[in-house]
Amino acid sequence: MASQKNTKARQAAQKRYNQKPEQKKRRAERNAARRKMIAAGKARKGDGKDVAHKNNKTSDNSMSNLSMQSPSKNRSFKRDKNARRA
Repeated sequence: MASQKNTKARQAAQKRYNQKPEQKKRRAERNAARRKMIAAGKARKGDGKDVAHKNNKTSDNSMSNLSMQSPSKNRSFKRDKNARRA
């Protein structure tokens, strides 16, 4: 799949999307999970790892649901023949 070009129109659309209240809330939840892992000593600033949510609910920031993974492992998942989560 080819990536989209980073045009001015796309940048403006992304900026509008990131300003939506529900996106701000989701971003804050992801940032809170990262801070929680740093406080627990499982992550460091600039370590190149992602905070993975085991149950795929980013609003669930309990320590039993969080783990550290490489970006390539965390940002995808196995798919079935219809490209849905397997």
